Amino acid sequence: MTLAIFDLDNTLLAGDSDHAWGEFLVEESIVDAEEYRQANDRFYQQYLDGELDIMHYLSFALQPLARHDMKQLLAWREQFVEKKIRPMLQASAKELLDSHRNQGHTLLIITATNRFVTEPVSELLGIEHLIATEPELVNGRYTGEVAGVPSFQDGKVTRLHDWLKSTGESLEGAWFYSDSHNDAPLLRKVENPVAVDPDPTLEKIAKESGWKIMSLRS
Repeated sequence: MTLAIFDLDNTLLAGDSDHAWGEFLVEESIVDAEEYRQANDRFYQQYLDGELDIMHYLSFALQPLARHDMKQLLAWREQFVEKKIRPMLQASAKELLDSHRNQGHTLLIITATNRFVTEPVSELLGIEHLIATEPELVNGRYTGEVAGVPSFQDGKVTRLHDWLKSTGESLEGAWFYSDSHNDAPLLRKVENPVAVDPDPTLEKIAKESGWKIMSLRS
């Protein structure tokens, strides 16, 4: 069955769920406001610039998960989805997803943002399959470490190939939609790469490569 693969942040969503989670933690006084906001904004800019050290970032981003028990984290996450994620939903993204569903395609999100943040977003979008960076979980509590390879840049290719092996799916005729030049390695692996509201670097790559460019922004 044909795969339709989607990046999440700034592609299906009109915003970045990872950065928004950091903003939520600040706004709810769950973390030290000024210090955390500055670091969160700095890492986000490094991501946009293509200069992010993913392991350095994750050592920062996963610490709040390690400091609190699961019951509290899940309560906060529910508030986060209502406050931050629902306003990022786009009618045009739903139409795109429905278009692929109607063609009988298998829908998959692949994102560098961790599973704790993105799992409810994937459910909200009605997408069963999710590849995300995996926070290590031991005895029902997060450790603050990463389990396996983060799904970022070339890591998305690695994680996707592992998923293909485990599911028996293939990349024949596959689509991949993304906004970010960080996803160029995976865009180059599919038959139908699509740049969605691309950043300037990806827009240049897409034009040079003859890839489709589209917008989901209202």
